[in-house]
Amino acid sequence: MQIIGIGTDIIECLRIAQMIERHGETFIERVYTEHEIEYSSTKKSATQHYAGRWAAKEAVLKALGTGWRRGISWRDIEVRNLRGGAPVITLTGGAREVYEQLGIQKMHISISHCRSHATAYAIAEGEA
Repeated sequence: MQIIGIGTDIIECLRIAQMIERHGETFIERVYTEHEIEYSSTKKSATQHYAGRWAAKEAVLKALGTGWRRGISWRDIEVRNLRGGAPVITLTGGAREVYEQLGIQKMHISISHCRSHATAYAIAEGEA
């Protein structure tokens, strides 16, 4: 196994809060999956969790080397959490197609946030 790609992203939580305030459910449902909405909206600091997931999606795109092209949508990248809380990435649609084309077998993700910022780091690992 080798590293095929890496990606990182940082976002101001205030920016996500403003997007939610300005566009409401339209923004949330365009960017986040049902599972992500359910998870984040139940948290005391929901904006930080939404921002963390935003950063994770951006980091994964960078690790895939695609940006927002090749038919990839926001909801093709989903962040879930294992029982212990560790985040994991699930890919569908265009993101899954690129993942398979590149021979990626595992996408590692790390997310961190505080009141002001959220950051994420992704590593794509596989057989080149």
